[in-house]
Amino acid sequence: MKMITVTSKEEAGKIALELLEEKLASGAKTLGLATGSTPLPFYQAIKDSSMDFSQITSINLDEYVGLSADDPQSYAYFMQKELFAAKPFKASFLPNGLAADLTAECHRYNDLLQRYPIDFQILGIGRNGHIGFNEPGTSFDSQTHLVDLAPSTIEANSRFFEEVSQVPKQALSMGIASIMAAKRIVLMAFGQDKADALAAMVKGPITEDLPASILQKHEDLIIIADQAAASKL
Repeated sequence: MKMITVTSKEEAGKIALELLEEKLASGAKTLGLATGSTPLPFYQAIKDSSMDFSQITSINLDEYVGLSADDPQSYAYFMQKELFAAKPFKASFLPNGLAADLTAECHRYNDLLQRYPIDFQILGIGRNGHIGFNEPGTSFDSQTHLVDLAPSTIEANSRFFEEVSQVPKQALSMGIASIMAAKRIVLMAFGQDKADALAAMVKGPITEDLPASILQKHEDLIIIADQAAASKL
């Protein structure tokens, strides 16, 4: 585990890009992507660069159940707006939140992860220690699965919706074992409200009550946090 403390989100994005460039130079072909506000500085750094992703595959962590890819609140729409429109990839995969058979969709996504092993995974951390949409209590052995979102996660994500009642209550998410299979994981954390979760992740016991704690066991984990998020370390 390596910890990098930064003074701004922009600095964090640039460092994450440098770490990605390092992996691409050594032959990385598949990039694991996240949504929400945390990875935006990283995506902005990518867009500001001259890098070509036309031979790189991307696989996203998760997607809401019940939202189409053209819904402005879907993660497919988010990724198109925040990254893909400016930097197209060779192929980009997200779970299908409108799949008629969600169990079959989870199997399909697990098969994709076998075909395209992730070389570099970008992550955020939830205030309750979730990674992806893997809420407290999720098995460390989990693969892609249907998630009932915790009330705290719904509340945190409500800032992207007009009102909290509009936030989907379920999502499809890569499991914890799926995330841990990535060759390199870069976790970004910003703000005082992430300080407790980050401190527990780094210094606390490894427990399914705090899903991110399993990252202590990853062989190539790099944490990029601002001073507020790192304040309790």
